[in-house]
Amino acid sequence: MEKIRDLRYGENPHQLAAWYAESRQGFGAAAVHQGKELSFTNLLDLDAAARIALEFDDQPAAVVIKHTNPCGVATGGSLVEAYVRARDADPLSAFGGIVGLNRPIDVDTARALASTFIEAVVAPSLTDAAAVLEILKLKPNLRVVTATFDGLDDQRDARSILGSWLVQARDRVTETAAAWPAGETPRVVTKRAPLPEEWQALRFAWRVCAHVKSNSVIFTGADATIAVGAGQMSRVDAVNAAIMKAGDRLRGSVAASDAFFPFRDGLDAIAAAGATAIVQPGGSVKDAAVIAAADEHGLAMVFTGRRHFRH
Repeated sequence: MEKIRDLRYGENPHQLAAWYAESRQGFGAAAVHQGKELSFTNLLDLDAAARIALEFDDQPAAVVIKHTNPCGVATGGSLVEAYVRARDADPLSAFGGIVGLNRPIDVDTARALASTFIEAVVAPSLTDAAAVLEILKLKPNLRVVTATFDGLDDQRDARSILGSWLVQARDRVTETAAAWPAGETPRVVTKRAPLPEEWQALRFAWRVCAHVKSNSVIFTGADATIAVGAGQMSRVDAVNAAIMKAGDRLRGSVAASDAFFPFRDGLDAIAAAGATAIVQPGGSVKDAAVIAAADEHGLAMVFTGRRHFRH
């Protein structure tokens, strides 16, 4: 690999770190327009933001990341609308976050970015670069990065473990390529099928949930996250973490779980929170009990047949 630069340090100040490129694509060809030097954790978070933003190539989308997990994701009729809604999904957590955008930063979006304390933003390009940078320089420490990710669909992901490397194909949420319902996937397993607005929300939730650290359960509307329960050691704890964040705002939402429910307790907690529909992979030996619980609560539930663990 080609060394791009040394980094000030790694995840912590006592760790040496550097940035390398396997090819002149993606972050290997990124342009940094302003701001403080990028850190090791900035780059990890920018990557997490870009991966989610790329799921929504059909409409403007914005992602706010904290510690590689999304605290807000939204789509909108314009990029600035998507960004403001993503930021406001969890404004407390968004403070000091990393932003990913799937459209060029325009003047309106630049103004919204400058009104928020964020550490870095990545987007495909800048619209009217001089005007946009004139606004963003009001936040001189804000790292503004542009990068495109065309041709990276088949990229491998590699991670080091002690004394060796693990390599895998990049996870793609291909089952959401078409609007839901579509063909055999996902499959309705409850007595009640999702309503049209629930189908839209379930597809949105599934695209986001796949990029949240496991165990994860998230709650969303049709085009914005409401609460993200990330990285818990049990699935019901992931549900409860999301409930703690949003409370009554979860009424009328939908939920997504990155892997199956091993017991019905997680499903019961989702119903108690006020969600009306859920998407999950299915495949548990307790599926029948979980489906029965959903029917008891009047929930619509669909199985995708594919899990999306993220470790």
